[in-house]
Amino acid sequence: MTEPQPTKTPNIEEPKFGFNNYSEKLNGRAAMIGFIITLAIEYFSGQGLLSWLGLH
Repeated sequence: MTEPQPTKTPNIEEPKFGFNNYSEKLNGRAAMIGFIITLAIEYFSGQGLLSWLGLH
């Protein structure tokens, strides 16, 4: 004897905090923008980022 299968899929909301698709995409995009800005600073100033900030 087989058990009946559900006919509807539950509607589960995306979590507001933690690891979800939106936050991971946003974090990845921010990291890419930061990396490009760092490369631009190093290219235009002729120094590394730490030297440009006066930390090295």
